Amino acid sequence: MANTSTLSKEDRKKAKRASRKKRKAEKPLKPREYARGSKKPKVKKLARGQAKR
Repeated sequence: MANTSTLSKEDRKKAKRASRKKRKAEKPLKPREYARGSKKPKVKKLARGQAKR
């Protein structure tokens, strides 16, 4: 991204947004091969302590 220190705040916001959109179009994220949340550690109810009682 170019140097934005010379631009006004509004122009800087526009330039940053444009570069983000450009980057998203050039390098899209690949779809995940696993379900969302499936890699989170599973916590038993007893391990939560006093919170669930």
